[in-house]
Amino acid sequence: MRAPFACDPSLTRGRRVVESESTFRSPFQRDRDRIIHASAFRRLKHKTQVFIEHEGDYFRTRLTHSIEVAQVARTIARALGLDEDLTEAVALAHDLGHPPFGHTGEDALQELMAPYGGFDHNAQAIRIVTHLERHYAEFDGLNLTWETLEGIAKHNGPVAAPMSWALAAYSAAHDLELATHASAEAQVAAISDDIAYNHHDLHDGLRAELFSTDELARLPILDRCFAAVDAAYPDLNYYRRRHEALRRFFGVLVEDVIAYARAELAVLGPKSPQDIRDAGRPIIRFSQAIFDDLKVIRAFLFQRMYRAPSVVVMRAEVTGVVRDLFPHFMAHPQELPKQWRRDVETVAGDRTALARIVCDYISGMTDRFALQTHALVFGGPQIGRGGYG
Repeated sequence: MRAPFACDPSLTRGRRVVESESTFRSPFQRDRDRIIHASAFRRLKHKTQVFIEHEGDYFRTRLTHSIEVAQVARTIARALGLDEDLTEAVALAHDLGHPPFGHTGEDALQELMAPYGGFDHNAQAIRIVTHLERHYAEFDGLNLTWETLEGIAKHNGPVAAPMSWALAAYSAAHDLELATHASAEAQVAAISDDIAYNHHDLHDGLRAELFSTDELARLPILDRCFAAVDAAYPDLNYYRRRHEALRRFFGVLVEDVIAYARAELAVLGPKSPQDIRDAGRPIIRFSQAIFDDLKVIRAFLFQRMYRAPSVVVMRAEVTGVVRDLFPHFMAHPQELPKQWRRDVETVAGDRTALARIVCDYISGMTDRFALQTHALVFGGPQIGRGGYG
């Protein structure tokens, strides 16, 4: 049953370019499907979370992460009576704007783009779905509904000024009301992102042997999960034991969010989606007790995984790749692929506009294609095969 504060696809604020409605799919279902079929979504298969794409087939990529986020988001949305299709659309799109090499690549592009209006992956996702995907006859981008665009832009909360040029430019032409919180559906997508990466970073860190199962079993929340597994299955082998404990950890986070959201909604008593946006605080979040425990876990991961010596070495190497490619294409835009050179021709002499084109190109690269391009331009070993998409 749809809650009164859920976004209703029949009451959508619509698309920037008016289209006839589908016979069999709601507007939010069409948004989800367009995202799945987007080139940028396919490229997530070869973009990493923490580890570089060629380091192992078992580690999460942006694609597998996005699928996991969407699964969690649908579960929470259903429990709260929200629109599952809108929730899933935002969840699937939330990482579209990430450049190669995860947050390392984003940090490098933020530095390089500082003189040209900055770089932010949420803003870049908006640029992708409103401009860079060029497959449809009547418009650039995917022509998503206002609600999906709003969710992509501000699922992490209101966007304060100064903001990335990409987000500021789009919202000036199509107001996404960036100063308010997003819909409950978008908030669910955001918290599902937190749940997914808290779970799978522990799993990937174990697989990479950056820490041990015994160390995890001493962390808050996880200590209870391992104790429950050991009580139920005292002779369980090593791999099954840690999987069962992490599965329980996952469930604790999901159940906590649902319980806390229900309590918050009961207090707020929202009668419409706008009541959620105007609440002045996020409604879909962890309880304070679980949030405090997660801060301990994130601090552990920061020291033992994100700043592990092997990860730090690779971060330095891939940062150099981005720092080399950006000035090279700024100086030699004629070496960009044909479709990008056409854009360059329209901005003759405008260094800021050229930088944005170069940034669009590099941020869209997969890990392997960025490494391959760097090897072709500067020499050195080529790692893997692939392309921009």
